[in-house]
Amino acid sequence: MGGIVNTQQAEAWNGYEGNHWADNHDRYDAVNNGFNDHLLEAAAPGEGDRVLDVGCGNGQVTRLAARRAHNGHATGLDLSAPMLRRARELAAREGVANVTFTEGDAQVHPLPAAAFDVAVSRFGIMFFADPVAAFANIGRALRPGGRVAFLSMRGIGESDLGPVFAAMRRHLPGLVGGRGPHEPGPESMSDPARIHEVLTGAGFEKVTATPVEAPQVWGRDVEDAAAFLGAWGPVQHILGQVDADAARRAREALTEALRPFAQPDAVRLSGAAWLTTAVRP
Repeated sequence: MGGIVNTQQAEAWNGYEGNHWADNHDRYDAVNNGFNDHLLEAAAPGEGDRVLDVGCGNGQVTRLAARRAHNGHATGLDLSAPMLRRARELAAREGVANVTFTEGDAQVHPLPAAAFDVAVSRFGIMFFADPVAAFANIGRALRPGGRVAFLSMRGIGESDLGPVFAAMRRHLPGLVGGRGPHEPGPESMSDPARIHEVLTGAGFEKVTATPVEAPQVWGRDVEDAAAFLGAWGPVQHILGQVDADAARRAREALTEALRPFAQPDAVRLSGAAWLTTAVRP
């Protein structure tokens, strides 16, 4: 392993956050897999391509990319040991053999030079302490002319999470949405100007950020969705910072705010993301 410089994120993703994602991999995939086609169509891995999945988590996108690059290979890189264990288990269960999962910090991990044709990420690139350094490192791992395609969250207010979080924020003033655009977190790459600044600063060209939307399944009914969303790392962390009465009121507000999104089979919120593509010269 090439060392860890993003220590705060490493602690989170090897602690509560990483374990929660690994234990609930199917639920988090239900939240995010509506974006898979957007990402993979933009990345367009060929049958012989070598694909790098940055912040691969439980590895769903890595496995999908490996199937498309069936004569090539897909490598998933993440700093979460619990999720990488789950990713290896799921790849073995599904019989996807042309994958490798590697533990490392994308900012500093010694990726082999010019070893990949395309790098992808589904919401795994918003947590870098130094995103320019991270993307420069990713760029060195791409062959000349290699490309990146990644998803990052748009502002919370641009998705159905907006009114849900607004209802909770009356009781949880530090909830998602309070961080600055240069701080690691879900909204750190939510501004297309910032995306362009980071990617060009890291040496990429032809940077484009396109808005995309997809339905996100948060639970089978309102109570189930509220319990799951309340256990999501950023929400759970803030709930732990307030007194029990404020936390109770916030959970009640969360439950009520989800009711308009309940359908007969699930609670669905519309998610909003930027789909960014760029090319290494």
